[in-house]
Amino acid sequence: MSDLKLQIKELIISALELEDIKPENINDSAPIFGEGLGLDSIDALELGVALKKRFGVKFSAENADNKKHFASVDALAAFISAETTRSPVL
Repeated sequence: MSDLKLQIKELIISALELEDIKPENINDSAPIFGEGLGLDSIDALELGVALKKRFGVKFSAENADNKKHFASVDALAAFISAETTRSPVL
């Protein structure tokens, strides 16, 4: 398991207070919402805030790609990696 994916899993568990779940119980490619971990839209907001604080990534309510970014731990890791490696535009 990559370090980033482990950090995301630990953040999901702590931010959403999922005491009964361990990082190794979260499948990287499984859906986070709905049939996956059973999270809802309120959880998405809380997770978005936690991800912003931890990784400095921003999510916009108007962004149609948010659903894709929050699809799984794999998708979140790809989004965070892409956002944090972008060089600033001068």
